[in-house]
Amino acid sequence: MVAIFSEKVLGLSRPIKRAIALAADALLCIISVHVAYYLRTNEWADLQGPMLYPAITAIFLALPIFAISGLYRAIFRYSGGAALLTIVKAVAIYAIPFAIVYTFIGIPPVPRTIGLIQPILLVLFVVGSRGIVSGWLGGIYLNAVAAADKPQTIIYGAGASGRQLASALQVSGQVRVVGFLDDDPTLWKATINGLNVHSPDKLAALTARHRITDVLLAINQATRAQRASIISRLKGSGLHIRTMPGVDQLARGIVSFGDLRDLDIEDLLGRAPIPPDVELLHKNVTGKVVMVTGAGGSIGSEICRQIARLAPDILLLVDASEYNLYAMHQELVREMESGLVNARSVVPLLANVRDRSRLDEIIGTWRPHTIYHAAAYKHVPLVEHNLLEGVTNNVFGTLNCALAAREHGVSAFVLISTDKAVRPTNVMGATKRLAEIILQALNADGLPTKFSMVRFGNVLGSSGSVVPLFRNQIAAGGPITITDREITRYFMTIPEAAQLVIQAGAMANGGDVFVLDMGEPVKIVDLARAMIELSGLSVRDESNGDGDIAIEYVGLRPGEKLYEELLIGNDPMPSAHPRILRANEPFIAWAELRVALEHLNAMIGERKSLAARELLRKLVVEFEQNGDLVDFVALRRDEGVVSG
Repeated sequence: MVAIFSEKVLGLSRPIKRAIALAADALLCIISVHVAYYLRTNEWADLQGPMLYPAITAIFLALPIFAISGLYRAIFRYSGGAALLTIVKAVAIYAIPFAIVYTFIGIPPVPRTIGLIQPILLVLFVVGSRGIVSGWLGGIYLNAVAAADKPQTIIYGAGASGRQLASALQVSGQVRVVGFLDDDPTLWKATINGLNVHSPDKLAALTARHRITDVLLAINQATRAQRASIISRLKGSGLHIRTMPGVDQLARGIVSFGDLRDLDIEDLLGRAPIPPDVELLHKNVTGKVVMVTGAGGSIGSEICRQIARLAPDILLLVDASEYNLYAMHQELVREMESGLVNARSVVPLLANVRDRSRLDEIIGTWRPHTIYHAAAYKHVPLVEHNLLEGVTNNVFGTLNCALAAREHGVSAFVLISTDKAVRPTNVMGATKRLAEIILQALNADGLPTKFSMVRFGNVLGSSGSVVPLFRNQIAAGGPITITDREITRYFMTIPEAAQLVIQAGAMANGGDVFVLDMGEPVKIVDLARAMIELSGLSVRDESNGDGDIAIEYVGLRPGEKLYEELLIGNDPMPSAHPRILRANEPFIAWAELRVALEHLNAMIGERKSLAARELLRKLVVEFEQNGDLVDFVALRRDEGVVSG
């Protein structure tokens, strides 16, 4: 109650504060006169008696002098040496006429010594009052200023998670929690741990009153539809939307502001996750030797995490990047020690999929049951500018893995493919489609290995994807760069994609092209706008010249297209999983394809970029290249300039 009263006093207007100070000083004038009389006579004077006139005189003399001296311009909570000196000077000026009247002239029956004692008491009382007010309100004010400098946050969700989050944040002292929002009307106007619960409709008013900057979501029990509705309402609030930290951090009872995460962007997609088929997840993994190429990449690493939790006998991590391989292996080792991963053994193996002998060595030694082939170059412009490297890695790397798998009796081989393989307009997409054709041809050749491929679109948060790029651009103050106003893409979360890859591979009969249901395509500019707004910022455009982050359109890059597709034909077949379809795609017989691949490999050896692209176009009949050859080396060698 004291703190609330103090905050209300600090919140009073300046005129009201001055009026209170004047009234207090008038009271001190009266009290000082009566105390002076008591000290002189050892008796308390009657208020209507001889002390009435000196009290009135003190008020009418002191208050104007105090006002002229600037006592009421000073803020009491800042009272210090300068304010003390001002009070002493003002009372000294006041004491001269007061002493002349009541000591040197004398007004019976007022004792003459009153004229000397009262000014001394008045200076002590005024100084003391200022000191008390300064001590009382000064600390509260400084605390209020310090609190105002902290991020002002409100927690959406007054349930157990919200209360736990509020307590942890209050302990940390890094943010100021001003209250709760909750959709439950029975909680409105309730107080939880000293914080009021408000209706979400009050957010705008609360923001204006408390200068709220962040909304923290503590709605773990909300359905996907409820969560999407809440986020949609908050998007236009101009506040930074953050979500709860991990359970382990909350369990420690203290959470720093840095532990709070930006809203998961998948919340914007409105996709309700479908629980995985546990039997399909375990079929090709549990108790078996499993190998993942590209194990340190965005998709490969998540496939490794998922597999490691499904109790494989041995998990082989294969990657050409020493650092990525080390980081992935160390992560899984830590999780094995903590009991989160139950693989019997995880083996890191440095290898490049271009090196057939190394692949034979690895596969021949461990004889894996299943191989997930995720090693590939996937960045469209980079592959355009380094064409032969893209073909070598994506086409012949896949061929090497597939031939080694077939030779050593691998039961299942799953290629991680892409929507860019469908009617490709770039070399990267064409190489991935040719990799699919290779597996289809090998499977039709009649050998026991079941070759299949899983095709999907962009995964959120993968290396090179737009989401981390946009986050970095927003953090840097913009602008966000988008190739075209109309560009759209399919999106899926990395864990969901990895789970579906494992399940699709388990359903393979051989030669299957699986297509993941990516939901509706997302317009990239809409995604950018949502990310800006959920960061508590605004888009700067023609209608809002004072916005925070601009969006710039930089034009399509080499090989890029506006719309991605997931199917070449229009006759997908359902599978045992509602999110996985089977595509029926044409391919080239292995006998014919093998000869063409030998020609393509020879062109790579002779460094003939244009000829290699032309043969790639013949093998992937849907390949329609956008623009001229932009391979850096070819341009430098043939034209003497580097374009792009």
